[in-house]
Amino acid sequence: MVMKLAVVFSLVALGLGRSTLPGGRLDADVRPTPEPTGASSASTTVHIIDEHDFALLLPDRPGELISDAESDGVAYCMPDTDSTDATCLRRVQDGFIRAAAVTTSDDGAYIQVTGCLDVSKSMLDASDSGGQFDVRFPNGAQCTFGGYGASFIQLVEPAANRFCLRCCRSQDDQINCNSHQDRAGCQAAIPGTYDFPSLGVTCEE
Repeated sequence: MVMKLAVVFSLVALGLGRSTLPGGRLDADVRPTPEPTGASSASTTVHIIDEHDFALLLPDRPGELISDAESDGVAYCMPDTDSTDATCLRRVQDGFIRAAAVTTSDDGAYIQVTGCLDVSKSMLDASDSGGQFDVRFPNGAQCTFGGYGASFIQLVEPAANRFCLRCCRSQDDQINCNSHQDRAGCQAAIPGTYDFPSLGVTCEE
């Protein structure tokens, strides 16, 4: 284990653990995704079907920061999700998602949902700059698109009224689901739709 860590450190130090991600993001950290933590759990399982049927990991305590909830966040489904879905024991309030867009990669490597929040319709702290969930946190976290162990990243940014979730098909996909972009924010980590002119919605409001 020590030797493996030393090799990874050396590669990063030499710039060999970095690459270019889709969208032209240069010098990206593509070290392997850390192993999942804990056994798979329905309470920390997210999914993406369409703009009205998906789930996000969120804090389960009023006012808890996203970064603090990385260890104990739970899955919340949209109000219209199938009521028989065993992973949807909790649902967000109507209006919490102001607008959302779902896209898939041409090669089927990932599916993502991005969009805007109305934090007033939640328990979130409106001043929270946000944080990331992935296969490491919370325990047992997974996305049904790839299954347990497959890469996924989710950021929630209450202060910016933004959210994003990308689920990858494969394990350790640091090109499409880069878990080391946790401080980059949605627009950099998961480029997508964050303005919806036809709906009169923008995350900047």
